[in-house]
Amino acid sequence: MRFLRHSLTGLFLLSLTVALLIYAGQLVFGALQERMGNEPSVPDRRERVFAVNLVTAEAATVTPVLTAYGEARSLRTLEIRAKASGTLIELSEEFEDGGMVEKGQILARIDPADARSALNLAESDLMDARAELREAESALEIARDELEAAREQAALRERAFQRQLDLEDRGVGTAAAVETAELSAAQARQAELASRQALANAEARVDQARTRLSRSEIARDDAQRRLEETTIRAEFGGTLDTVNAVAGGFVSLNERLANLIDTDALEVAFRVSTAQYVRLLDDTGALLDAPVLASLATQGLELQTTGRITRDSGAVEEGQTGRMIFAKLDKAGGLKPGDFITVRIEEPPLDDAIRLPATALGPDGTVLILSAEERLEALPVRLLRRQGDDVLVRAEGLSGREVVAQRSPLLGAGIKVRPLREQSEADTSKLMDLSDERRAQLIEFIRDNTQMPEAEKTRLLAQLEQVQVPAGMVQRLETRMGG
Repeated sequence: MRFLRHSLTGLFLLSLTVALLIYAGQLVFGALQERMGNEPSVPDRRERVFAVNLVTAEAATVTPVLTAYGEARSLRTLEIRAKASGTLIELSEEFEDGGMVEKGQILARIDPADARSALNLAESDLMDARAELREAESALEIARDELEAAREQAALRERAFQRQLDLEDRGVGTAAAVETAELSAAQARQAELASRQALANAEARVDQARTRLSRSEIARDDAQRRLEETTIRAEFGGTLDTVNAVAGGFVSLNERLANLIDTDALEVAFRVSTAQYVRLLDDTGALLDAPVLASLATQGLELQTTGRITRDSGAVEEGQTGRMIFAKLDKAGGLKPGDFITVRIEEPPLDDAIRLPATALGPDGTVLILSAEERLEALPVRLLRRQGDDVLVRAEGLSGREVVAQRSPLLGAGIKVRPLREQSEADTSKLMDLSDERRAQLIEFIRDNTQMPEAEKTRLLAQLEQVQVPAGMVQRLETRMGG
């Protein structure tokens, strides 16, 4: 009995197990059939939207500024040289590198003893020449008087000869008396001729005396000039440079003592490309008398002065391109010859020009504008000028449209975007409250950014810890985070 009861119990458990296995198999088979019969489900995909900064294109008359770089030069530079040899007996206190001198100021003196002796000899020769001229003029007056007396004597003898001829014709005179009178007339004419010769010699002597006097005056003036050249004066006011003279030293003729630079008369020479040069020409092909702004920036300080273009180079130097242009500066303004100067030139104004960030212009010469459906459209533009970080463009239908300020390879025509429009400075400087979640996202973005400098991170995190933070900073950070 007991054995039968155990057997029935085991048979029951076995049947129950088999039934459970069959039921489980049916569940699995049904699930597989349902899974295989259903179509595969594809998850919904959302279109990616990019956040972009927009600027409004506004057409206006813009004056482009051409930027070039050049060197400051002095319009007047003079080499101070010794015009006489000798010992330097005196030097001015300002005769040193960087010394400021005025026009006509005595810079140095060379020992004038030899020059003064030569001047004294020249003056003595001049006195002798003047005395010789006076003596020659006196002799000329005497020669003229002698000639006049000889002419009167010859006329008197000629009348006596004619009288003897008349007496002989009347039979009163004798032939011997006629011959004697004729001989006396001939002698008088000979004496007159000798007086004329003496007068010519006297006149020649006067001419020689005058020539000697002129030569003596020239020698005197030359000696005077050589004496004056022992005193070296400044031809104009300026600054001395490269001084190599010492008091008591011996200088030779034409030895260079220093350079005198007029630091108030400066010009700047700068090179521009041929295309830039063409933009500086007027309708007749002449160079514009355009104003320039010359500046020298160093360690946060900037020296500035104004000027105007005066001329350009006559030819292109070998191995160079473009054109060399010269502009005269109105004032030195602290600039010195040799300074490397930045030059800004105002070009002729451009009408209907639109100023955009340089990052808004694509390599294909197009800009991306926002359509009504907040999608991007490509619009070809004509590039007029590049002005630092901006460009000046012109295109039909661009004025008044919103343009993408910063293009990237991800942006193109047809892309849907989330516009971020420029705010005024007053709006970006306002303070705003942040939710804890939004603040946490910004902090996490700053800490995970590996390209941001540590000093910048520290500054931004310190601002985010405040109760209110600048709205402009939040906008810039969210723009970097993307949308």
